Amino acid sequence: MPESTPDTAPALPALPVTFQPGRTRAVLLGAAVAVLLTITAVAVLLPGLSTGERLSFVVTALLLDWVLWVLARPKVVAEESGVTVVNLMSRRRLEWAEIVQVTLRAGDPWVFLNLSDGTSLPALGIQPGIARERALADARALRALVESRSAADPGPSRG
Repeated sequence: MPESTPDTAPALPALPVTFQPGRTRAVLLGAAVAVLLTITAVAVLLPGLSTGERLSFVVTALLLDWVLWVLARPKVVAEESGVTVVNLMSRRRLEWAEIVQVTLRAGDPWVFLNLSDGTSLPALGIQPGIARERALADARALRALVESRSAADPGPSRG
């Protein structure tokens, strides 16, 4: 992403853009593969297990993989028409005008989107866990997109 000078706003990323915790996602999906392979190998190699018992090992591995996949799912997708926030078990589509502010304060586990209806929506797709600098850059980019979109189309009154 092009750098901004202190006197200018951050450069806007080209749309569509997807923000997601890449390293965290890679670790979780890698762990899912390792869990599946390890537990399946144990089920196959343990002597004296019935077919049902072997199958229960594999089903358990698949359940653990599902949990890891759910944890790797969060992302924020910004498009011309708005933003889609995908969290662990939910997906929400927002128009640009609905987003009042993008916040990521020190100590926050992820970005929060303050909405025009007075609520706040966590956006788990931008989280400073493993890659803090990347999360800060992503939060700034999303904030710049929101500000540019609200300046271009103020939408309904937010007062």
